[in-house]
Amino acid sequence: MCGITGFIDFGKTTSELNIHSMTDTLTHRGPDDSGYHFEIRADYHLGIGHRRLSILDLSELGKQPMFFKDYIISFNGEIYNYLEIREELIKLGYQFVSNCDTEVILKAYDKWGTDCIHKFNGMFAIAIFDKKNETLYLFRDRIGIKPLYYYYDGRSIAFASELKAFFHLPSFNKEINKNALYLFIYHGYITAPYSIFENVFKLSQGEALIFKNNKIDVSKYWDLGDKYLENSKTRISNLDTALTKFDDLIKSAVKYRMISDVPIGCFLSSGYDSSIVASVMQELSDIPIDTFSMGFEEEDYNEAHFAKEISAYLGTHHHELYFSINETKSMIEDFTHYFDEPFADQSLFPTMILSKLTKDNVTVALSGDGGDELFCGYYSYESMLKYRNFIGLGKSLHLLKPLQIEKLLYLFNYRSLKLPHLNSVNNMVNNGYLQSEFYLQGIIKGIKSYISPEYYKILDHTENIQEKSMLLDMVTWLPSDILTKVDLASMSVALEARVPLLDYRIVEFSFEADHSLKYHSGEKKYLLKEYLHRRIPKKLMDRPKRGFGVPIFKWLYGDLKYLLDNYFSDEYLTKQNIFNLKVVKRLLNLFWTKREDKNVHNLVWHLLVFQLWWERYLGND
Repeated sequence: MCGITGFIDFGKTTSELNIHSMTDTLTHRGPDDSGYHFEIRADYHLGIGHRRLSILDLSELGKQPMFFKDYIISFNGEIYNYLEIREELIKLGYQFVSNCDTEVILKAYDKWGTDCIHKFNGMFAIAIFDKKNETLYLFRDRIGIKPLYYYYDGRSIAFASELKAFFHLPSFNKEINKNALYLFIYHGYITAPYSIFENVFKLSQGEALIFKNNKIDVSKYWDLGDKYLENSKTRISNLDTALTKFDDLIKSAVKYRMISDVPIGCFLSSGYDSSIVASVMQELSDIPIDTFSMGFEEEDYNEAHFAKEISAYLGTHHHELYFSINETKSMIEDFTHYFDEPFADQSLFPTMILSKLTKDNVTVALSGDGGDELFCGYYSYESMLKYRNFIGLGKSLHLLKPLQIEKLLYLFNYRSLKLPHLNSVNNMVNNGYLQSEFYLQGIIKGIKSYISPEYYKILDHTENIQEKSMLLDMVTWLPSDILTKVDLASMSVALEARVPLLDYRIVEFSFEADHSLKYHSGEKKYLLKEYLHRRIPKKLMDRPKRGFGVPIFKWLYGDLKYLLDNYFSDEYLTKQNIFNLKVVKRLLNLFWTKREDKNVHNLVWHLLVFQLWWERYLGND
């Protein structure tokens, strides 16, 4: 795991100092080593940088940027099947000087060109510059586990693992993208391809970017929607057949992710997903694996004793850290150093603490992320069945939260429905049912409407309401919230997090498995539960699911009230000149008077996160 960055500058305003400065902003991602390449070419300046967290081949032979023939690579992530590809290339006459996957990528590109990407099983952000063709290639992994930003202003392109690297480009202008800001305030995160800044974009999951002759071409080499349509044509409906196939896949996925030249462990939260990963890891290991969980002194938040029981049953070497939930207060004003784009998922705080505990003992940790999205684990998916019954019942719409209403609009295409007193989407908007046009009407100066991103088209791929919601989460919530949180929290302490349940083969299998194996007679995540119950006694697992959050709003009404007073003062908002002061005041008034309104809570928190981010990155500009 590493940090990568680079640029091709046709304006010729960059220097070697710029690539050094850009790369060094990513030191926390790769504290073990650094590498820089800069050259002045006829029409442009070229810079490529790398910060290294040594995982495979700890010697100098794994140093990046790496060179072969006319190619230069800077690579973040892991290619888990690199040994098989390496053997294939050796049989084709290639020789290797290192034992790392980076060299395999370079020589695979030499042999197969951009088609090499289809051979890789891994999590990755890859940048290859081909000097002969004067072409830059960027690739992001199929699921979007590793981040990859790019900046393009018409005269230069730059790429980086994190946004802050672009601040060291002479041409970079910190201009807020107000449409992206609107998305953030609404969702609490910003979905690809958007970013908080103008001219900066995220490469989406499964995308490749080609930059040649100062022109950009972005395309999908692996499309989640297409894979769903392809694999769902022939469904597996027999439980035993599905369990056998899943067993083969999860063991292969975990085995791949246990390949490491440094100490490795596993997050263990006591839930089904992490317990599956830990149980398979322990089965494949000759010695007790290291497992890590976090406990809260406040019992309402604590699950550590459950994780300890599971560890004891599996025979792992277990580590746990107890702390007071109040200790996370100290992190609230500082987390934006690592989360350099506004990000409001409150579980980032315990995730950062757990990552630090884990890093004190190992350098690589496997996690259970992805099981809920692939196998119907969230309560919201169950709720969708109930919400479906509200179609045509206008009197019941008030029971839904505004965000749920909007989601239903996309799921059911409400434009063609005729509801009592609500005959169209416009009427629903005018009657205040949409969060984006109700609490947020006019809150950002110059923005009056909510943009509808392209990814909503994936909802047309199935008629099953739960699958619609799951697919939507797989292209939005999963890469832009869950995986972003895990990447930035773990990399803040130079810990590599690997996610075996998001092996693309398991993702494609989940599309093949009939939905009745995911949601069965009211049982969420049925297939995963049946699988684990054959490995761990059901009595150890049979308990309600808990979140991984903190009591932010209790604090905002108490000890942290000063943050709202500071960042939403008339003086601050006027100086900032982004928000409509009257609308913000109206929202804050709702916050103080309607203390049970979760939509108001979330919107105020999202706004506060943006203010904290703005203060750090733009407040002194």
